[in-house]
Amino acid sequence: MGELFSTVVAFLVTVGVLVVVHEFGHYLAARAMDVKILRFNIGFGKPLFLRRRGRDHTEWVVAAVPLGGYVKMLDEREGPVPPGEEPRAFNNKSVWARSFIVLAGPIANFLLAIALYWVLFVAGMPGDVPVLADPPRGTPAAVAGLASGDTITHVGDEAVQTWSDVRWAMLKHAVARDETVVEVRSRDGRREVNRLDMSSLTREDLDQDLLVKLGIRAYRPAFAPRLGPPAPASPAERAGFREGDLVTAVDGVTIATWDEFVGRVRPAAGRRLAVEVEREGAKLVIDAVPEARKDGAGQLGLQPALAVLKKAYEPFTTTVRYGPAEAAARAVEKVWDLSVFSVKMLARMVMGQLSWKNLSGPITIADYAGQSARLGWVTSLGFLALVSVSLGVLNLLPIPLLDGGHLVYYFAEIVKGTPVSEKTMEIGQRLGLALLLGLTFFAFYNDLNRLFTG
Repeated sequence: MGELFSTVVAFLVTVGVLVVVHEFGHYLAARAMDVKILRFNIGFGKPLFLRRRGRDHTEWVVAAVPLGGYVKMLDEREGPVPPGEEPRAFNNKSVWARSFIVLAGPIANFLLAIALYWVLFVAGMPGDVPVLADPPRGTPAAVAGLASGDTITHVGDEAVQTWSDVRWAMLKHAVARDETVVEVRSRDGRREVNRLDMSSLTREDLDQDLLVKLGIRAYRPAFAPRLGPPAPASPAERAGFREGDLVTAVDGVTIATWDEFVGRVRPAAGRRLAVEVEREGAKLVIDAVPEARKDGAGQLGLQPALAVLKKAYEPFTTTVRYGPAEAAARAVEKVWDLSVFSVKMLARMVMGQLSWKNLSGPITIADYAGQSARLGWVTSLGFLALVSVSLGVLNLLPIPLLDGGHLVYYFAEIVKGTPVSEKTMEIGQRLGLALLLGLTFFAFYNDLNRLFTG
């Protein structure tokens, strides 16, 4: 229940921040163009908060359903305009002024993302060094010659420092399904260049763990099977395991590492195991029956001791940090990179080259928002920046009802010299509504499919 509550709160905060920033972009641009603003509204439904402020007595409203918002401006097409205020009506402004006002919303989302990435790059983003484990035989990584202990330094012409960098760079190349140059530093410090063939990837593979499909796995250092606290109500707690126990054998087979212990437990779902542990200098045997997970593997509800885990992985962690000036440049580059990639992904989905399963809706966003909040402020800000970019790109799509659709009308007005007819706009609105409803249906379907099938 607590996890559900935190997920809902994180989702509402994420959506609230993005909507406020987006609409405030429209608001500031309209003010700059001397357009009278009647209402700044966050959410839909019954107003929970309403105040009138400023020389124009603008209504500032927070409504009951915080899933959107709008800025209502004086406009002769939507109602009577008081005498003498015609020049301040939105429809009477030049096409360039109207375009600027409409464009300001997505720009505000991009600027927010740049600011967030700047904070993250200056503060430092923790990550894991991309050291490889041996790839499974026959996978693209094995064919390319990648080996255990190699550290990936470049994917294509892009330098990478963490596994997060590697996933992002690989995804961009995987979309094109081309041959990708992967540069590594071997165990003995030699620079090696490998060619990773991605032509075997299918359009469904991008909806799964791409690195697993390629055979790229993170190196797992060996460490002693010293136990952390058993999970509540787990088989381990019922059997009597305690924090600090050191596993030494399972069914008489000596155990030296955590992976060896896990390797004995996973295939033993429903079968009794005799686990020998060392506790405070004494040896004892604990009988335990692993329960089956969804995938059929056995589990006891045990985790390695945090101190042991931290010591083992410490050499494989890093923090990526830049000075203020370089961080600003990298933040702009990051937002541009994400925006271009988002457009390419949408284009390939429309052309049938990518699965529509990659489209996500509010349920998935809420889930990720909750997970990010529980992982800490760095992850939360990174997720907020990513969704802000996505919202900016989405609103620039040339679909009526979105900002991009209005920009298409204004471009047509610039070309032909007169505004688009009301009839044309009405048809466009209907088509845009149908398209958006279709996209919403796909997004909700994908969300529910992920929720119930994993």
